[in-house]
Amino acid sequence: MFSRTIISRQLLRQTSSIAARPAAARPAFSTPQPTSLLFRRLLSDQTRQAIDKAVGSAPVVLFMKGTPETPQCGFSRASIQVLGLQGVDPDKFAAFNVLEDSELREGIKEYSDWPTIPQLYVDKEFVGGCDIIVSMHQSGELAKLLDEKRVLVKEEGEAEGAKTE
Repeated sequence: MFSRTIISRQLLRQTSSIAARPAAARPAFSTPQPTSLLFRRLLSDQTRQAIDKAVGSAPVVLFMKGTPETPQCGFSRASIQVLGLQGVDPDKFAAFNVLEDSELREGIKEYSDWPTIPQLYVDKEFVGGCDIIVSMHQSGELAKLLDEKRVLVKEEGEAEGAKTE
């Protein structure tokens, strides 16, 4: 893993320095590639499959620093608090501590093409990081999404499949 990190930094420096040159000064063979493409080649199939499995393990998945009970950063804490305020059903929620596995910590950033942690997935779709989660919470978009995906704790007397208004 360490050598791949060094290689990716070298490729980034090379790509950045080539892209910064005037077009006439660039080598004919060099077409700067988006950063995400450089990293995509470095995510192992094994790590990608493990992340696929984690993302599919529950309808709501949060990759975070620490655990829901003991978040290890303010952004992870805020994300957990928002999900709690929204009323996400614990039976439909899974959290993964990226601090326990450095390959997961770096791999999830590449997987989602999002540079920060925490990262929220709902129904296997990437939603965003803490800033997006908080913004969606404030606008009501998150409540609507979670309700549509039926991942909220059912209110007392609410029947399976019935929708409240």
